[in-house]
Amino acid sequence: MTELTRKMRIAERLGLDHEYGFSEMNKILILLALLTLLVITMAVAITFGAYNISVIDVYTIVMAHLSPFVDLSAITRLHNTIVWELRIPRVLLAMIVGTALATAGAVFQGCFRNPLVEPFILGVSSGAAFGAALGIVFSSIFLSIQLSAFIFGSLAVAMAYFLARVRKETPIVTLILAGVVIGSIFQALVSILKYTATDAALREIVFWLMGGFYYATWNDVALLAPIIIPCFLIMWALGWKLNILSMGDDEARALGVNPEKYKLILITLATLVTSLAVSTVGIIAWVGLMMPHATRMMLGPDHRYVIPAAAMLGGSYLLVCDTMARTLTSAEIPVGIITSILGAPYLFYLLRTRGKAMLG
Repeated sequence: MTELTRKMRIAERLGLDHEYGFSEMNKILILLALLTLLVITMAVAITFGAYNISVIDVYTIVMAHLSPFVDLSAITRLHNTIVWELRIPRVLLAMIVGTALATAGAVFQGCFRNPLVEPFILGVSSGAAFGAALGIVFSSIFLSIQLSAFIFGSLAVAMAYFLARVRKETPIVTLILAGVVIGSIFQALVSILKYTATDAALREIVFWLMGGFYYATWNDVALLAPIIIPCFLIMWALGWKLNILSMGDDEARALGVNPEKYKLILITLATLVTSLAVSTVGIIAWVGLMMPHATRMMLGPDHRYVIPAAAMLGGSYLLVCDTMARTLTSAEIPVGIITSILGAPYLFYLLRTRGKAMLG
């Protein structure tokens, strides 16, 4: 079977007819529109904050750091610190985390063939929460909360995967059930730590669990970007393989694709970016569930378009939520609360309007 014939069969099976020509041009235009939206959202987000700085001063500071020909002498050191050291790293980190969670959600939904699956389905959030709680309660032993959260988040998914593996195969239903079991165990362990923690440690654990970008720095951006961007590009490059996996294991084997191999690769990459994001900013729900489904409503089921569209829409959405979290009130609201408030009605809408189609 030639590559073209194989792609035509996949396109027909997934309903990706008229893949070429005007339909493809429309999809490209939508991707360009989402990219424009992301850039505009980032540009607007850096102008908002608790401290009032004029838009002209904000962009003068940005251009001064990007170009040697712009003079910063007229800008106060305080304004420079607020814009360059606080706002811009936070905006970039929110964009990177939103991209990571939305991409991971698209991959998990494709692998599990269920649009109601989200990146935390295999227990990564519970594992990361336990790791972060350990780092907070036993700070003298665990020197880095972020590293501890990342290790236990990854460990939780690895445990779920190997618990579900039977005779060199990993059935999807068994994997999801294993993720629920492992997640429940880690949630119980987190509850134990919360019960035994001091008041100060308990308060820190609760704030971490609600998610937020309070302490975003350039170091966080430098740590996440070199890992998340290549992982995103690899998952995007495997979009056609994900299309095949979404047709089922038997169909994938008939088309010459090893489903176990590519599920392992894709789930590993999605888990890696999710663990990194969660370990840095805490648990931010709904992004990985909502954004992939929203992009499928716009572009159809082809993951070659769904993955980049979900990434850009996820970055824009989390930027909007974070901007609301730090500007709606004088005291910053954890961004996880904002995403949950906006996400719950969206899921209700999906269940009411498309529930039978998605679950049937």
